Amino acid sequence: MFAPNDGMPMLTGLKVVDMTSIVFGPYCTQILADFGAEVTKIEAPGGDFFRYAGKPAQTKGMGPGFIALNRGKKSVLLDLKDAADAERLQTMIAEADIFIHNVRSEAIDRLGFGAEAMRALNPALIYVHCVGFGSDGPYDGLQAYDDVIQAASGATSLLPRVDGNPAPRYLPSLIADKVAGLHAAYAAMAAVIHRMRTDEGQVVEVPMFEAFTSFIMKEHLAGLTFDPPNAGAGYARQIDPDRQPFPTKDGYISIVPYRPGHFQLVIGLMGDAEFAAQERFSTPQGLTAALPELYAKIAELAPSRTTAEWLDVFREAEIPAMAVRDLDDMLDDPHLDATGFFTASQHPTEGKIRQTREPSRFSGWKADRLGHAPNLGEHSED
Repeated sequence: MFAPNDGMPMLTGLKVVDMTSIVFGPYCTQILADFGAEVTKIEAPGGDFFRYAGKPAQTKGMGPGFIALNRGKKSVLLDLKDAADAERLQTMIAEADIFIHNVRSEAIDRLGFGAEAMRALNPALIYVHCVGFGSDGPYDGLQAYDDVIQAASGATSLLPRVDGNPAPRYLPSLIADKVAGLHAAYAAMAAVIHRMRTDEGQVVEVPMFEAFTSFIMKEHLAGLTFDPPNAGAGYARQIDPDRQPFPTKDGYISIVPYRPGHFQLVIGLMGDAEFAAQERFSTPQGLTAALPELYAKIAELAPSRTTAEWLDVFREAEIPAMAVRDLDDMLDDPHLDATGFFTASQHPTEGKIRQTREPSRFSGWKADRLGHAPNLGEHSED
């Protein structure tokens, strides 16, 4: 099915029927499409709600978030309450490798597209169900959006641990949706590899709550790792209120004195070698106890030079450091420009657009061009 080193995208030949919406599922299938899968997006009348998030460039239903998450896909408009449309979808699934959706179990069963029915139709099918909460727990069937999952996972308690403001707050990114989408992508590809080995399809459930909680707890389970716990939750370095960007003469800089001796080296390079040479900083325990002082000293010294000047100093000394950027400045980043990270292309209806390329690189395939996000129902007749 997949010839090695043929220069083709890795998932060429894989057929995906995608009945997901918003971010979680579409991010998964966007990755599959980038890697060469033929992804057909099934949309109900009115289309994916995320089509209408943000200001569209030319066409209603072509918002920037939708364009980013649905490139390279085909859009087919179907009303599954209509018998003819339901039959069309059954035909597509019978010929597909993967069917992925985020409809709740009771509703998908009522429509006739539950896992059991589709596996009977196509025994080799990989049936991927994107859910809010795992089906074997008490939250099964509850609706889930990014904010809900951030709250349920403990993520909204992270900023209060940093700044002392007790009000829970969301991280300003659709981070739970996107993390779950990544989990769905690798789960789907793992199931494809399993089928190549065994010739068996299977049902894959990807729960957003569990996926994101796993992501958060990799470092923040912390002292709760042990039974009995030897400390509370929260990785101390990440919730340290003093570990923030430092003000320079003309902006801010991120400096990461991470390895042994780095704090002393950084502060010495910044002009206070006497402070850095104190005996109490010579042991890991002494450094840990003095972290607030050390961060405060760096913040005190940083405004003496510009960000560019400090970057020269720290790169010469091999200390990790980067300028703090605003989102609006990212198009001008010289590294991203050199690597072709932002690509410009002409969308058939939206005019000139920018997209971010697939970040991974492969020796057997070069992603020269990205597909475009489809207009609603653009491929229905096809």
